[in-house]
Amino acid sequence: MIHFYQKIMNEHAALEKINTWQGKKIVFTNGCFDILHLGHVEYLNQAKNLGDKLIVGMNSDDSIKNIKGINRPIHTAKARTKIMASLQAVDMVIIFNEDTPERLIQKITPQILVKGDDYQNIQTIIGAKWVLKHGGIVKTLPFVDGFSTTKIIQKIQAQNKSIPLKQ
Repeated sequence: MIHFYQKIMNEHAALEKINTWQGKKIVFTNGCFDILHLGHVEYLNQAKNLGDKLIVGMNSDDSIKNIKGINRPIHTAKARTKIMASLQAVDMVIIFNEDTPERLIQKITPQILVKGDDYQNIQTIIGAKWVLKHGGIVKTLPFVDGFSTTKIIQKIQAQNKSIPLKQ
């Protein structure tokens, strides 16, 4: 059994490993995955079921700050990648520093690109045009109702306002 630390790779090592996966159907998804929750786990399991190998591109801390603001991420990239790599469905985790995974998707050229179904038009998914152009497919998966990082953060903030913290 592979130790989960071995699933966390820099881009160079990842591309070398991917080259050994000849004949395998590679699924790629990406996100911040700042507070991993049931919705993420269900989504990742569904994504894995679409192919043989699931690669998760994860935004770096600086990338998340650029996208979500100075109070994010909640967890560091180091913590987020370790949590993500510990999931059985995940075969590889790669951190990317850009605001989008476009360049990483072009390097990997997965057979299947997956995102959540908040995307109404797959043409608006970053990397979709590249994957489709290279014979792959782009698929959206449903979210699990009631689970989102934003909702978790809002709930914690609301509870902190109404309940004094013990010292």
